[in-house]
Amino acid sequence: MRAHPVNVRYADLAKVCEHYFGPPRTTRGSHAVYKTPWPGDPRVNIQNVNGRAKAYQVRQVLAAIDKKEAGT
Repeated sequence: MRAHPVNVRYADLAKVCEHYFGPPRTTRGSHAVYKTPWPGDPRVNIQNVNGRAKAYQVRQVLAAIDKKEAGT
């Protein structure tokens, strides 16, 4: 995902998010919002667009995972 954030399947990104952040707190339409242990950004909000995740959201998820693993 880090090397090619453009062509990531939404289902794969959702599995990664659930692993790190638990089940989504909101699923409205094509969006899923995951709770993070800190207030504010980076948010974990992903969107299903024809079975693919948006590249900027993939990068946001990776930044949130890095932040969580750093313990900040």
